[in-house]
Amino acid sequence: MSFGQICSSTRQWPSQLLPTGKRLNIVCGIAGFIHSTSADPARLETQLNKLIHRGPDGNGLWSSHCGRVVFGHRRLSVIDLSNHSQQPMISPDGRYTIIFNGELYNFAALRHTLSSIGHSFQSTGDTEVLLAAFIHWGPACLEYLNGMFAFAIHDRGNAHTPASIFIARDRAGEKPLYFAPSASEFWFASELKALPHQSAIDLQALNHYLSLGYIPAGMCLFSGVQKLPPAHCAKLSLNTFKLDIWRYWSLPPNQSSGLEDGEALADEAAALIEDSVRLRLVADVPVGVMLSGGLDSSLVVGAAARVSANPVQTFTISLPGSHLDEAHHAQKVASHFGTRHHVLPLQETSLQLLDGLAPFIDEPIADSSILPAWMVFGLARQQVTVALGGDGGDELFGGYSDYTTSLADASRWGWVPSTIMAGAASAAAMLPAGVRGRNRLASLRHGPLQQMIWGRPYFDMTLRQRILHRDAVNALGEELGQAEQFLLQQFLQGSDPVDSMTRTHFNSILPDDFLVKVDRASMAHSLEVRAPFLDHRLIEFAFGRVPSSWKVQNGESRRLQRILARRWLPGDLDVKRKQGFSIPLNEWLRQAGEADLMSRMESLPTLFNLDEVRALVRGHMAGRANGGRLFALIMLAIALKNA
Repeated sequence: MSFGQICSSTRQWPSQLLPTGKRLNIVCGIAGFIHSTSADPARLETQLNKLIHRGPDGNGLWSSHCGRVVFGHRRLSVIDLSNHSQQPMISPDGRYTIIFNGELYNFAALRHTLSSIGHSFQSTGDTEVLLAAFIHWGPACLEYLNGMFAFAIHDRGNAHTPASIFIARDRAGEKPLYFAPSASEFWFASELKALPHQSAIDLQALNHYLSLGYIPAGMCLFSGVQKLPPAHCAKLSLNTFKLDIWRYWSLPPNQSSGLEDGEALADEAAALIEDSVRLRLVADVPVGVMLSGGLDSSLVVGAAARVSANPVQTFTISLPGSHLDEAHHAQKVASHFGTRHHVLPLQETSLQLLDGLAPFIDEPIADSSILPAWMVFGLARQQVTVALGGDGGDELFGGYSDYTTSLADASRWGWVPSTIMAGAASAAAMLPAGVRGRNRLASLRHGPLQQMIWGRPYFDMTLRQRILHRDAVNALGEELGQAEQFLLQQFLQGSDPVDSMTRTHFNSILPDDFLVKVDRASMAHSLEVRAPFLDHRLIEFAFGRVPSSWKVQNGESRRLQRILARRWLPGDLDVKRKQGFSIPLNEWLRQAGEADLMSRMESLPTLFNLDEVRALVRGHMAGRANGGRLFALIMLAIALKNA
């Protein structure tokens, strides 16, 4: 292999794995290996092959002229299916090399701007545009990007500029990027499984996972590995091996007067949503929309129907015979807009469905909706390569029940002294996990408005002290409460209770749970999922311009979205319900039985008190609500087994 050249071309799945009559034009994964003296390309290729599900359409490897840097890429073929967009991509002068995972939705406008100032292009894709943008603006190019992305650029430098690696991640955190630094090596990749890492558990990351159900910000379950947080970038000097990380974007402060007219705000929101959807419908492969029948996904379908010249394809799942089956709401929306609607009925379902998803779990999330998401993404992948989803709408426009519940509780119980609330919460925390009302009372530890912090459905501080062995609890010491403090830091950034709650969700559970869920479950099927509500222009409008009173007021949530619903959606659609893709988790766990559930916990580390785990299982079998906690432990065990 010659340095400075693309070293490996297209590789294909075995033909028997290809859908009949289909070419796989799918999403990509990236990986890189930098060594202080010499980087062996074979080491990276071994790791890159673990990302084949993210892009089996092609496999590219590149080594720098100095032999210290190797980049790898699993092929993205969503825009410009030709070899002109093959990666790693090298600039015409040979100085810069890029690998890129994601989509730039405004690449056509950027291409026009860059062409007008002298840049020429060989491809019709967005990778070459991104590379040209970095060459022209440097790290400041991030300000111009509208998209979801994780990318790395090698700059071999010149007489005045030392060689370096630049990495960046999109504002909301739609695309993941893990990295593992050491004194002599620096690895990065789209998924944890593509990094060589030790199996030692980071105790604080585990503590956060047990509390939150996900591992936030820059932390990772395994020692020595980190995640680049959303809206962050970093530069690695190849001379000193020093890594500098900085945030390039933040949510704007809310500048509303509180007197804004709702109809006028709805006009602005409608225009932004329509334009965001229009941009995200651009692809050289079939595109559809995930439709749960809830307000967010229904508005996305409505916008798509308004801006698309062709019938929209929609996808949902149904649970025949279950009280959770609300597929008829999705059907109502699909019929209203005349979409080509696809429904996957889940018959005789059980926890065994998790076995199919398990190989794709490398860092755990406790969100059980990953299962229905994985199944509906599989349905969509039979028809389309790209799908739009409704993620982000709740955070932007005040959709979670936490908001109305907290405000109502503050109105009812605001007169209760904080010492009494704290005492009642402490007493409730001593009850067995899953006892009805336990979480509700425990959440009031610091008053009604902060119950989203202290009332997590997984393991609060008292339960973590039970489920973990004493040595682990002692090692955590005063840092046991760091997970709750992480949420509190986000909460305190808000200007009022609703602003605080929405910012907390946007900066925590959205990027580190919901978007991870979408990325892993969709990539398992090589499906790209795009989120129109996470267009940064819409985010900045919602947090900077929309007053909280037009999000939640007098027990009504999503007030601005409801105006759009009256304009766009069927008049008899129940827009007050909160609906996503969900499963009867508690029932499935009880059907599995104690022996099956305990067998799924076998990979849990010795840090855990298995007697307490068994008590959780038996409590659930007896009717307590421990489904979320048990699923969290099962997902952790899967991640550890896969490590």
